[in-house]
Amino acid sequence: MATFAKPENALKRAEELINVGQKQDALQALHDLITSKRYRAWQKTLERIMFKYVELCVDMRRGRFAKDGLIQYRIVCQQVNISSLEEVIKHFMHLATERAEMARSQAQALEEALDVDDLEADKRPEDLMLSYVSGEKGKDRSDRELVTPWFKFLWETYRTVLEILRNNSRLEALYAMTAHRAFQFCKQYKRTTEFRRLCEIIRNHLANLNKYRDQRDRPDLSSPESLQLYLDTRFEQLKVATELQLWQEAFRSIEDIHGLMCIVKKTPKPSLMVVYYAKLTEIFWISSSHLYHAYAWLKLFSLQKSFNKNLSQKDLQLIASSVVLAALSVPPYDYSYGASHLELENEKERNLRMANLIGFNVEPKSESREVLSRASLLSELVSKGVMTCVNQEVKDLYHLLEHEFLPLDLASKVQPLLTKILKLGGKLSSASSVPEVQLSQYGPALEKLGTLRLLQQVSHVYQTMKIETLSGMIPFSDIAAVEKISVDAVKHNFLTMKIDHLKGAVLFGKQGLESDGLRDHLAIFAESLSKVRTMIYPPVKKASKLGETLPALAEIVDKEHKRLLARKSIIEKRKEEQERHLLEMEREEESKRLKLQKITEEAEQRRLASEYEQRNKQRILREIEERELEEARALLEEAEKRSRKKGKKPVIEGEKMTKQTLMELALSEQVRERQEMEKKLQKLAKTMDYLERAKREEAAPLIEAAFLQRSVEETALHEREQQQEIELTRNRHAGDLEEKRRLGRMLENKEDRKGSILGDNVFDNFRQKIAHHYR
Repeated sequence: MATFAKPENALKRAEELINVGQKQDALQALHDLITSKRYRAWQKTLERIMFKYVELCVDMRRGRFAKDGLIQYRIVCQQVNISSLEEVIKHFMHLATERAEMARSQAQALEEALDVDDLEADKRPEDLMLSYVSGEKGKDRSDRELVTPWFKFLWETYRTVLEILRNNSRLEALYAMTAHRAFQFCKQYKRTTEFRRLCEIIRNHLANLNKYRDQRDRPDLSSPESLQLYLDTRFEQLKVATELQLWQEAFRSIEDIHGLMCIVKKTPKPSLMVVYYAKLTEIFWISSSHLYHAYAWLKLFSLQKSFNKNLSQKDLQLIASSVVLAALSVPPYDYSYGASHLELENEKERNLRMANLIGFNVEPKSESREVLSRASLLSELVSKGVMTCVNQEVKDLYHLLEHEFLPLDLASKVQPLLTKILKLGGKLSSASSVPEVQLSQYGPALEKLGTLRLLQQVSHVYQTMKIETLSGMIPFSDIAAVEKISVDAVKHNFLTMKIDHLKGAVLFGKQGLESDGLRDHLAIFAESLSKVRTMIYPPVKKASKLGETLPALAEIVDKEHKRLLARKSIIEKRKEEQERHLLEMEREEESKRLKLQKITEEAEQRRLASEYEQRNKQRILREIEERELEEARALLEEAEKRSRKKGKKPVIEGEKMTKQTLMELALSEQVRERQEMEKKLQKLAKTMDYLERAKREEAAPLIEAAFLQRSVEETALHEREQQQEIELTRNRHAGDLEEKRRLGRMLENKEDRKGSILGDNVFDNFRQKIAHHYR
């Protein structure tokens, strides 16, 4: 581990190592500096070192090093300069994102470059064999080699930053921005697995935040700014989950939003609640929970009607129509029929849980929960004025399916209405928070409801019917679909019928005398017969003897009845006024009590704060005085020790002196010692000057004599070397002449051989053979 006197030296050493290509050593040097305990005081140089450090980490894809360095840097600048940590993290994420995009663009360019007609002309045989064996295309290999490592590093970068910022109240905005960028990364590249992990990470961070409430820099969720950041993050998570079609994760995001609001006991703004219910409609429709889907649409309609004043009448009509059709799509029978006790308990708990999500109760109470059902939903549609906003076709369809009794003509009247309704829908205007409404999705559910209503009404009239006749009465469904629907209805005790394919008939079951349908029919029939009998045989009015005796009795009874009614109304009004007066008095007393309590609490908080500040000031002053006194005593003790060594008398007695006296004595003693030391140094310097001058005067004649002696020796050496060089040159010349004479006797043989070779046709024959070979 290298040690540096200053951080600037480490940065300079890292740049030198980078210039010679040793990036790993440079990264290790900066890592040792950052993790060292010597440099825990923040300075601007550390920020420049961190910038260079994260650049090296990104360049070498060292996520573990980056995480360690950022954690140590957070410790350094948490209480001093938190904005420096924010800048370093932003730079880190920017570099990682930039390198990932660069790798992606390189892979795309490589794919376009390899898009040629003749693969063998541009690829090596080894590459072709590898592609055939591995089964990978060029894009797959380029992604695996270039894009995947950088995307892994970018994902690790997001996780590292979220982990570092998870419990830092000063960097909540950066935490939210990082989470949004991670969500967009998962959305852009369809990373469903990473999205689930990211949601779980953020969920765990919030759980730990609530679990460990005594942390020093923990974010305060009761603050409006912090709550808005956390809410925006959850809603972005919900939007991305629905766009990626991760419906289970989207439902968990809905629960996260509801749980966050239950923690802070607040309801989000209407604009966010519109997004909340819009996503709930999609989730419940995908999960085939038609009842909760319809309730979510009803809540969405109420919010749009109440808070969106710019919504056009056409858009409001489409939303209201969607609410009514969603309510009609709910099956008219109870799915809990025939279920076991355990299943009923689980279903009850699930219904209560859904009711909390739809009603958005931040303080759910079991006794105040309303059980959701199809009947209560339809009654709410009427009471909340939804039916007044829908299209005429939707209103007619509602009355046909819910209030009319037309066993033979129901399906024929429903079909044209369905055809018109399912063509409605489309994108809404920009004023609406809901992007589009498609009514065609309710077609199968409405056809099923029409089939059920027809079978229900036919079962009240007929006992037996041919299959062909029943199939002809239902134009929008074949007999197989009708049979499937009827089996489901019989299973849940909505109908009593059988289909006999051997006889080609449908048998409707007989209802008992205690059944609701038969009892209603008999009651209606009895009332009708009574009216007919009254019309045929009107009753004869007989004269009353009491009327003859008391002619004014009816008038008196009428007056007395009116007087009692008036007295009763007066008493009721007085009771209401008394209750209103008492309620107002209670409210005034409660408001006064709350104001007084608030004033008292504020005064108590101010008093405690002032006392705390006063105690802190006194403690700081006391510590400063004690520290100064200790320093003065230490100085005086050192001075006394020195004076005792010199045999002098001690200057003071520390116990009897004040702090000011001690400080003055200590300073005077320091000045005196410094003056004595300066005098000693001057005397020593003068002595050294005299000694050095004497040494040089004695050494001057010796140096001159040594110079003369060395000159004589070097002259003799030069002459001797010159004579040796002359003798060596003469010997070499004589040897060269002897070698020349030895080789001169071979000159005649050489000339003879040259003539013989040039006189023959050897080269001509050789050229002819070569020409004949190539022809």
